[in-house]
Amino acid sequence: MKIAFTPNARRPDPAIEVLDEAFLPLRLFAAGVEQLATGLAWAEGPVWFGDGRYLLVSDIPNNRILRWDETTGAVSDFRNPSNNANGHVRDAQGRLVSCEHLTRRITRTGYDGRITVLADRYQGKRLNSPNDITCAADGSLWFSDPLFGILSDFEGERAEPELAQGVYRIDGATGELTLQLDDLNGPNGLAFSPDGQVLYVIESRARPHRCIWAYDVDGAALSNKRLFVDAGGPGAFDGMAIDVQGNLWCGFGSDGSAGADASRLDGVKVYDATGKALAHIHLPERCANLCFGGAKGNRLFMASTHSLYALYVNTRGAVA
Repeated sequence: MKIAFTPNARRPDPAIEVLDEAFLPLRLFAAGVEQLATGLAWAEGPVWFGDGRYLLVSDIPNNRILRWDETTGAVSDFRNPSNNANGHVRDAQGRLVSCEHLTRRITRTGYDGRITVLADRYQGKRLNSPNDITCAADGSLWFSDPLFGILSDFEGERAEPELAQGVYRIDGATGELTLQLDDLNGPNGLAFSPDGQVLYVIESRARPHRCIWAYDVDGAALSNKRLFVDAGGPGAFDGMAIDVQGNLWCGFGSDGSAGADASRLDGVKVYDATGKALAHIHLPERCANLCFGGAKGNRLFMASTHSLYALYVNTRGAVA
């Protein structure tokens, strides 16, 4: 499906709703929301490659990873088929690391194009459907493993789970896979604070409300689980990105219970490091995941259902 989109000529763009004056220094008065591409079935997992000036984004049901070129605006296939790839990250060496639903594994793509499997089983049992992934400062890779990709044949292949839903860590030196969390219903987006001392994890099937949890990080150990933000009402979080000041930019939309009012929830919610809501970037579609990129790291790319959107902001993405 292609979504018709007309950029707003007004500045500041009324799509950027300021909820707290603390957001004003983060907003660029002359910047507005842009649509870079459309026609995807379910856009997910954007990752920026500054050395090539392009962005990769997953189109999960269409079983492909697309490449958007910053220099030309062209969209092309990067990998097709993609094993219903979802989230991506670049590792400490800048290589692409991907979550694959169909094969239920984490893979790394080398500079020569060779694909290496980093994880597909835990204690002899198959992973569910790796969803989102992030890289810690020590080079370890942390990923969520909910059931989403094995619940139907739409974003993977229907199957019975062999493991509880969890969050895992792949050691950057040894490659050892360890289970870090197994008490979340639908673990989804995850990201580290700029100093690496806090891990944020979205629980996208939590009851009664979808929420974001925060954990203290000490190497491979997590402690002091605490509620960071409750989505409240019919809202639901998906993926997130963090800027250098520690603000969380979270993909947001309806959990399916909002009815005719669902569209008012679609977009990106922004929170400061204390959990205070700063802004809501309204989009015509629900935002699944996002990342920072561009030449100066100040362009927010938003993978949103059928389309890819972008917005220049007055901050930069944090580097793990």
